Amino acid sequence: MTPNLMSNYARQPVTFVKGEGAWLYDDKGKTYLDALSGIAVCGLGHSHPAITTAICDQAKQLIHTSNLYGILHQSSLAQKLAEITGMETAFFCNSGAEANEAAIKIARLYGHQRGYKKPTIIVTEDSFHGRTLATLTATGNPKVKIGFDPLPEGFIHVPYNDIASIEKLAQENKDIVAILVEPIIGEGGILIPDDDYLAKIREICNRHHCLMLLDEIQTGMGRTGKWCAYQYTDIKPDVLTLAKGLGNGMPIGSCLARGEAAQILQPGTHGSTFGGNPLVCKTALAVIETIEHLLPRIQKLGQYFYQQFVSNLANIEGVESIRVKGLMIGIELNKPCGQLVSQALEKQLLINVTAERVVRLLPPFIITDEQANSIITTVSNLIQTFLEETTE
Repeated sequence: MTPNLMSNYARQPVTFVKGEGAWLYDDKGKTYLDALSGIAVCGLGHSHPAITTAICDQAKQLIHTSNLYGILHQSSLAQKLAEITGMETAFFCNSGAEANEAAIKIARLYGHQRGYKKPTIIVTEDSFHGRTLATLTATGNPKVKIGFDPLPEGFIHVPYNDIASIEKLAQENKDIVAILVEPIIGEGGILIPDDDYLAKIREICNRHHCLMLLDEIQTGMGRTGKWCAYQYTDIKPDVLTLAKGLGNGMPIGSCLARGEAAQILQPGTHGSTFGGNPLVCKTALAVIETIEHLLPRIQKLGQYFYQQFVSNLANIEGVESIRVKGLMIGIELNKPCGQLVSQALEKQLLINVTAERVVRLLPPFIITDEQANSIITTVSNLIQTFLEETTE
């Protein structure tokens, strides 16, 4: 690695130069099976023909003009996202953190317009919303905040999947303007809440006239087998954030809103120089068109992964839990297991360990049955060997 790069990433000792489908190729010619999708970004794998064509065709036409002018593909993308999510308006940016920043600004403006003295957002422990100062403050992991004080005010953390704590705060604090949650916590270890968790939050928001903000940066764009994870319920949020899989590697995020929240941002309140340029919007339209046909397959694959991992690992001492929703897969062990990442790399498989003890898999939607079985076998063997070797 070049010494000219800052040292803020603990990179694995491999450099990829080419990708095709679920395969990645390093600079030494070795082939790796990607079970991480660039951290839930490349749901359609690498060098997908439809995405490559969209990028190349648009790059020949127009890449950037800024939001001082109309952008044809941006309007088309906003309309398509409204159709698949049930939202009404969209703001486009470049990342998930930026999308969440927009959601936070909408909530604060909403509060100030209603005369709240100190607009406050309820957020949850174990969450991850980004690394800007505001989204870092909203994030529920104390470790990532060390050294960045003073952090912005206006956030109160409660345990995830704990409705009683939310209800108590909403009753006691008259400055609560919004509740921001992930339908499934990703970075915190693939934590799946009770089936009625989102519905109860929606009811609290309705009763206390506060906004429901859903961070679907990781869960959105088909990752769980539906366009958004909240669509497994009957509710809709007031504000929804998307990124990661929206561009299949192209940097695009979106903050979507409906109802009163849809009209909060007005000229001068928020913006992005690069956000929603013709290139990324054209790409995102191709991504949506391609994923549309894969949603049933994603659900089926998720069920298969769950069944196979339960069969292979559920009775192994040291395996605490196996959690799966679509192609979000978390296998929690009873001890830190970060070394499994490098061990998998040696087996030419890309995986991740998050929250210290959770093996996280986010495979691309286009994997074959053979590739799925290869992931299952390799991960199961690595976990069994690890637990045997680390048990006293």
